[in-house]
Amino acid sequence: MANLERTNFGSKIGIILASAGSAVGLGNIWRFPYLTGEDGGAAFILVYVICVLFLGIPVMVAEFIIGRRSRANTGQAYAVLAPSAPAWKWVGMMGVLAAFLILGYYGVVAGWTLEYTVASSMGVFLNDGDYTAFFNAFVSHPWRPVLYMVLFMLLTHVIIVRGVKEGIERCSKVMMPMLLLIICVLVVCSLSLPGAADGLKFLLQPDFSKIDGKVLLDAMGQTFFSMSVGMGCLCTYASYFTNDANLMKTAGSVALIDTTVAVLAGFVIFPAVFSVPGLSVDAGPGLVFVTLPNVFHLAFGDVPWVGYIFSLMFYLLLVLATLTSTISLHEVATAYVHERFRVTRRRAAVVVTSVCAVLGVFCALSFGLLSDVRVFGLTLFDLCDFVTAKLMLPLGGMLIAVFTGWYLDRRIVYDEVTNCGKLRIPFFKFYIFLLKFVAPIAIASIFINELFR
Repeated sequence: MANLERTNFGSKIGIILASAGSAVGLGNIWRFPYLTGEDGGAAFILVYVICVLFLGIPVMVAEFIIGRRSRANTGQAYAVLAPSAPAWKWVGMMGVLAAFLILGYYGVVAGWTLEYTVASSMGVFLNDGDYTAFFNAFVSHPWRPVLYMVLFMLLTHVIIVRGVKEGIERCSKVMMPMLLLIICVLVVCSLSLPGAADGLKFLLQPDFSKIDGKVLLDAMGQTFFSMSVGMGCLCTYASYFTNDANLMKTAGSVALIDTTVAVLAGFVIFPAVFSVPGLSVDAGPGLVFVTLPNVFHLAFGDVPWVGYIFSLMFYLLLVLATLTSTISLHEVATAYVHERFRVTRRRAAVVVTSVCAVLGVFCALSFGLLSDVRVFGLTLFDLCDFVTAKLMLPLGGMLIAVFTGWYLDRRIVYDEVTNCGKLRIPFFKFYIFLLKFVAPIAIASIFINELFR
């Protein structure tokens, strides 16, 4: 029988960095910049920041409350807090299932970042080439994407089996400062390029005429995607928080780090893109894997050693950001298997890694050998993305807000937010208002929009 004694994070900085690591990922460095490019630059960023303040942080705190109060994994947390209403347990189970599915297909994209890091180290992006063809040839290859996906999954596995303090917390204390250092260096390099002024204008000078329904919905959707709300990561991590952790302050710190990384990614990408005539800022999802290699080749053609360092550091940044997210996703599933089936943490991690790697194989091959396999017209990769990002995460975020705002005893919420009255929270009633009304309605609008887009 496994020892199920739970541990906690060892320090407040560990709590913040681990939680920030869960939030910071490809959503910041890949998804945020291409949405910013599509939705008008500074206007989108302004709307996004408002959404973080009034939607992202409140729901994040709600997930923290559920995790710390229950002291249980995501799959069992709702059953602990709502023993007389067993239907709520399915919210937690949906979070666990989402973690399995997301890790399966997210691991594929994680493998892409490894491949591009290797390619950068070999100077591939400093040579003439068709980078669209390079990307398509790689993702459709019969085994290379699978290999890189498995390598990334094993790297995540090694960290998870070391536990909460020695694995997750220790690695977060190393990787998050390294990530911030790399992105700051890249910002300095990007701002030195000749087209940097146009890139800065795009990011800092809002055109309010660009704000429409699509921008509002994109900003709300990005808020929940980027901050890892609704997928169980924050609930699981909060179950390891110490009793004296300030949930509001922690959520604010995580939101600040997460938003800063996203905006800095824009400061890296757009000055560089504007420095190369003919390239578009609204290149969509291909911005990082197709457009940027062109930037590295064209912008640094006269100083190839600078281009070599810039491209290598950028894709190393992607690897670090992706790894912090895969760790948190893996922990959601591992903690559930470990505690629900009472097996050792190592064995639970092996089960999760194996299941997600098998799912990842099918998702990786959906760009090549299995590209003709369709479910409801979607490839296996696109199906996992649709079911999780378009259905499970918005629904999970909405139910978290409803559970905390409407079902959970108000005294429990107050005690958790104020640490049993030790902290003064003057806007507590406003916080409850956001949870009960604003967040559910906003998330429901995202949910409906994504379903019928």
